[in-house]
Amino acid sequence: MAGGSQVSRPPVLKSELMAWFKRTRKPIASAAGDKPSRVPEGLWVKCPGCTKLIYKKDLEENIQVCPKCAHHFRLGAAERLKSLFDGGRFEEHDATLTSNDPLQFTDTKRYADRLKTTISGTNLKDAVIIGSGHLDGIPVVAAAMEYSFIGGSMGVVVGEKITRALEMALAQRHAAIVVSCSGGARMMEGALSLMQMAKVSAALARLDRAGVPFISVLTDPTTGGVTASFAMLGDLNIAEPKALIGFAGPRVIEQTIRQKLPDGFQRSEFLVEHGMLDLIVDRRELKDTIARALRFMGAGSVAAGTTAAVAGSAAAPALP
Repeated sequence: MAGGSQVSRPPVLKSELMAWFKRTRKPIASAAGDKPSRVPEGLWVKCPGCTKLIYKKDLEENIQVCPKCAHHFRLGAAERLKSLFDGGRFEEHDATLTSNDPLQFTDTKRYADRLKTTISGTNLKDAVIIGSGHLDGIPVVAAAMEYSFIGGSMGVVVGEKITRALEMALAQRHAAIVVSCSGGARMMEGALSLMQMAKVSAALARLDRAGVPFISVLTDPTTGGVTASFAMLGDLNIAEPKALIGFAGPRVIEQTIRQKLPDGFQRSEFLVEHGMLDLIVDRRELKDTIARALRFMGAGSVAAGTTAAVAGSAAAPALP
């Protein structure tokens, strides 16, 4: 060009250069009328213990225990009772009892609204199911707590239902079983929830005086006021593997005592080693273990107990 001047050109960007060699990917066209295949959701569950994928139906048939590493998934109250009673059949009692929000409590939302939402979502009136039936041919009265109902917390209704179950076991002289899965007392009901600790413990004292067996099963998690009362009062205290069991949480304890807690603290294996529990039993063996224990305690002949024990329990004062 005139004067030897050069025309400046903008630099070629690498992305523009690569665009010449980039192939646009197009989806493979399916045959006319065909729909792309899709695996339905919810068929597989990832185990947090071994990170393996488990077919959900296999997990349900194995009572929510991982067949590869024996990790225990949380089990609902109804499924728990079905796994214990013969043929999965039991008669439910006091199913309609529900809280009436005695304190008109409100935190992030009204307690009455929280109750309605949880009742609708779980199809339960509160956090425990009471049932009676036979366990390996032995008549028993059992209670199982439901963690999905406000963390399995113990309010007035939970305390009342468990107390009624123990009174039924006493009247019929049938062994009693309580399966705990709870975050503790329900603070939305204040001191009324704490009173249930003494109420249920008093019912257990009457059961003990009458010589009727009581087995406590502690599952993950069992904490707070439930641990501090009836969960630790069994003639035999059984826990599932690696269950979190304690009163206060480990973080609160560390902040209070200003010391690092040992590994596995508040897990069932740690508690058995230090004498707070009697047995750790795999869920798949729980029914047979309880049956053997009840027979050892004489539950098969408990209905033929002494008249003195019956008279003594009948004369006891009414529960608070």
